[in-house]
Amino acid sequence: MRKANRIITILIFIFLYIPMAVLIVASFNTGKDITSFDGFTLRQYERLFQDRSLLKLLGNSLIVSVLASAIATMFGTVAAVGITGLNPRLRKAAMTLTDIPMTNPDIVTGVSLSLLFVFVGSRLLGQRNSLTFWTLLIAHITFNLPYVVLNVMPKLKQMDDSLVDAAMDLGCTPVQAFFKVTLHEIMPGIVSGAIMAFTMSLDDFVISYFVTGMDFITLPVEIYSYTKKPLQPKIYAMFSLLFLLILVLMVTMNLLELYGDKKKLQERAAKMKG
Repeated sequence: MRKANRIITILIFIFLYIPMAVLIVASFNTGKDITSFDGFTLRQYERLFQDRSLLKLLGNSLIVSVLASAIATMFGTVAAVGITGLNPRLRKAAMTLTDIPMTNPDIVTGVSLSLLFVFVGSRLLGQRNSLTFWTLLIAHITFNLPYVVLNVMPKLKQMDDSLVDAAMDLGCTPVQAFFKVTLHEIMPGIVSGAIMAFTMSLDDFVISYFVTGMDFITLPVEIYSYTKKPLQPKIYAMFSLLFLLILVLMVTMNLLELYGDKKKLQERAAKMKG
């Protein structure tokens, strides 16, 4: 049974990562046809970094991702702390509301946000162009919040509440106790939530497509227009670099979680010896 499970797991991973392997190989191909490898070259990466329009679009995506993940991390952390302080019934209701945006189809979320922004912009604010950079940023913050909350909540549950009480007994105010004790204890969850929010924001297309205006376009939205014609090999290089970036972030997130768990085990072992 174990052997069968291993074989199935290996097949699943092969199925998931073969497309990325083909894409990466194609980014080093001298020819334009991905079905045949004519030779190794770095020319596609050179052309990518010479294309100012693509680099500008990538810069737009990075700006939105960094801002959205930073703001979502701040509000998501505060929300997680507030939810933890609720009674069990209200906490369950709050977590259910938090889970809905994650299970809701992206196209429904995108259309809903688009209708909301157009209504508020045209009817209430009197703006002619309702969809702008700010609507895109708000949309990204909205769908990033649940990921931050769900990464911070487990760390809050694992934290020893007596540490906060001890800090307040020693003269700290609740705010000081939060920054000196709680924030330190849940930092691995905050970092994991921030990285998750950044990666979700960086490659989002569906929601961004419905809330993006003409003045600020992200890379995934622009790449969609390229699918109607044969892709240029430099696009393969762009995708390969994005995949590498997200892979590095995911590995970093997992290493931080392992480091945090290992540190807590060492602290508990030291307390037991003491």
